[in-house]
Amino acid sequence: MFRSLSLRSQLFVLQLFILLVVVLVAGSVAISMQEQQIRDAYEGRMVGVARSVAQLPSIVEAFDDANPSQRIQPIAELIAQSTGVTYVVVTDHRGIRYSHPNQALIGQMVSTDPSIPLSGETFIGRQTGTLGESWRVKVPIYDRSGAEVIGTASVGTLESTLREDLNDDLPVLLAWLIAAALVGSAGAIYISRLVWRRIYQLEPEEIAALLETRDAMLHGIGEGVVAVDDRGRIALLNDEAKRLLDVSDAALGRPATTILEPGLASMLAANGGADETVLAGERVLLARSNAATVDSRRVGSVIILRDRTELHQLLQDLDGARDVTQALRAQAHEFSNKMHVVSGLLELGRTQQAVDFISRSGHGGSVVAGELAPGITDPDAASLLMAKTTICDEKGIQLLIDPASVLAPDGTTDPVTVLGNLVDNAMEAVGPLGTITVSITEGADGCTITVADDGPGVPAEDRGRIFQPGVSSKEAALPGSRGFGLALVSRVAARRGGTARVAPSASGGAEFTVSFSPTPSNARPQGIPVP
Repeated sequence: MFRSLSLRSQLFVLQLFILLVVVLVAGSVAISMQEQQIRDAYEGRMVGVARSVAQLPSIVEAFDDANPSQRIQPIAELIAQSTGVTYVVVTDHRGIRYSHPNQALIGQMVSTDPSIPLSGETFIGRQTGTLGESWRVKVPIYDRSGAEVIGTASVGTLESTLREDLNDDLPVLLAWLIAAALVGSAGAIYISRLVWRRIYQLEPEEIAALLETRDAMLHGIGEGVVAVDDRGRIALLNDEAKRLLDVSDAALGRPATTILEPGLASMLAANGGADETVLAGERVLLARSNAATVDSRRVGSVIILRDRTELHQLLQDLDGARDVTQALRAQAHEFSNKMHVVSGLLELGRTQQAVDFISRSGHGGSVVAGELAPGITDPDAASLLMAKTTICDEKGIQLLIDPASVLAPDGTTDPVTVLGNLVDNAMEAVGPLGTITVSITEGADGCTITVADDGPGVPAEDRGRIFQPGVSSKEAALPGSRGFGLALVSRVAARRGGTARVAPSASGGAEFTVSFSPTPSNARPQGIPVP
């Protein structure tokens, strides 16, 4: 039945139950303490009265009288009335009463054991006598010399009197307890309503359904989502974000600046803007940062990540196919012109001249005049260099490949990534009539790729940061579209335990040298060249 109640009602009932238990326990403890305080107060008073009676000279002297009760009874009644105790009873050493509220009992033996005070000790406790149950104190009465016990002084207060005093205090105490219960109930109502409003008036089942839906959406979408709280700590990562950033759940709660790439971390302060291309590891990502607000109050930032690596791979493949197509088209045009010359010579009957012209044509229409370095046996790298050579010919650029170059297949696309980026950068740097030189060496310690050009080179002040993401010496058509090729080359080299560096070339341009070790055993899928 309790579970069938709404969350608001459950909160109120639970708080009210806790409140009532606390009030009842506190009330019981307060009543017990008040009762003990009353008893202690009476006890202190009775001890003082009993000792005063036992030491009163007129009481002690009266023991020598023929009828001690005649002097002791009036004094005992007066003391009892003035001190507020129920009775003052004086006895001799045998326990015979010399005073009592009921005068008919004077001269009779006391109804309770007088042995303790007659032995010289003080008795404090609850006993039942002729007047009923009482809280009493009994002390010994010594003779004038103080050496011999000649009687006892008993002072008591009925338990009914103690209960009456306690009952007089109970209304005030109960009023405070009821007031506390009412205030607590009002607080319970307020808290239950406050919690109910804070959770948007939703029930636990609805909250659970929303969380399940949110998790399904966050982890099911194809874009990476990174949420950062107002303290700059990672608050949420969906599955795609973990894959793109190569992180795990251990990143949650850690500062974003220690997890994210500098390019991504710098976007956190932005309140939203255009998409930016960033490099995360060896992945090219398209990122957008937006402020996260709740009730017009900023509570953090959200970064949306989209993977452009596959798109760049497709663009790279398309560029390669287009380069080959352009090369074939140019060679077809050249071949057509040559065929026209041969046809004309044959029609003119100049057979020998036609044979000589065919001999002078050399390669007879192959895509690349001459053979690439025979040591380059990696088919991907060889195809790339063949296409780049043809493109350079069309642009009037001379691409020279060291015949002694050696490159064997290593099972990865790392050499293609490095060569593609370095040659493309060199082609943009030299322009028409420029020269680019490519040299590749392999040894036991790995591979070294060198690409040099006779372009303007890299300024000395930029050589230390040219491999950082977003840094480029060329003007970009779109913001954030350049400055990732060399950064990717540097990261490929670092992952393979090598280095990437730049220096002036012998011809005055730039010479890029990238070295890396043989393929590591834990190689993972590589990035792709960024044009």
